[in-house]
Amino acid sequence: MAIKLEGLTTEERNPSSKQIDTVSTQEMLRIINEEDKKVPEAVEKEIEHIAKAVEIIVGALRQGGRLVYLGAGTSGRLGVLDAVECRPTYGVTDEVVQGIMAGGNEAMFKAREGAEDSKELAIEDLKDIGFNSQDVLVGIAASGRTPYVIGGLEYGNQIGASTIAVACNKDSEMARVAHMAIEPVVGPEVITGSTRMKAGTAQKLVLNMLSTGAMIQLGKVYSNLMVDVRASNEKLVERAKSIVIQATGCTREQATRVLEATQYEVKQAIVMLKTGLEVEKVKALLDEHHGQMSIAIKSYEEVRKKEA
Repeated sequence: MAIKLEGLTTEERNPSSKQIDTVSTQEMLRIINEEDKKVPEAVEKEIEHIAKAVEIIVGALRQGGRLVYLGAGTSGRLGVLDAVECRPTYGVTDEVVQGIMAGGNEAMFKAREGAEDSKELAIEDLKDIGFNSQDVLVGIAASGRTPYVIGGLEYGNQIGASTIAVACNKDSEMARVAHMAIEPVVGPEVITGSTRMKAGTAQKLVLNMLSTGAMIQLGKVYSNLMVDVRASNEKLVERAKSIVIQATGCTREQATRVLEATQYEVKQAIVMLKTGLEVEKVKALLDEHHGQMSIAIKSYEEVRKKEA
């Protein structure tokens, strides 16, 4: 499949940086910084589409499906990065959010750009993880034309999965293949064609929104605290204590005691302190309200008021 770069915004020359190799270091950095400021504005224009994507992802995850990112090069690495951070941050298993990149694990650390040219390779990679109709596939490519990603999206469509394209060119080929598209157009790069820069930043912001938005909707956040954090190392143990203290106003000693009683389940610890219930009753209350802490606590308080 031949890739034509003509007409792609991400491949145009940027008039603002044509003299970047002749200016002072500070001026060079100012040029980069001014261009970077355009990225959040481009993402903002896509919030309606991002919101629809979050709803699709939440629906799939609630039914036991998975969120799978698929990309090549920088885009693939960003997908892997977002996926691997979900487990320690939100307490989901490595299965729930996955990142696949062209060329496999080796390509994460050493460029294997040729792998992005194969549609068949994407299909093989998706089959290897048992990708199915319950899952959501987010294909990521700055150009919107990467064969590897297009092949994956086409396969996702064939088996009845939900497919979402994330690209940085409007009306991309990926957008025509996927069920829906998110296309923050950030304009030409400071260094022509170096889409690890503005385009990469835009993709990172979009993926942040997709995973964070989905986890909030799934009850992984209370207020703005990440209450499903896994206390898997010393830093995260301290973070768990800090979250309980911030959520309840308790002392450090109280937080430690309740966390030990719940085996460092932060959600349960907070609800115990908020309600005075024992561990088993807290578990039942959270299960009843699908892990949504605010709703669970409010429900308990309303019951208490009626009983009073």
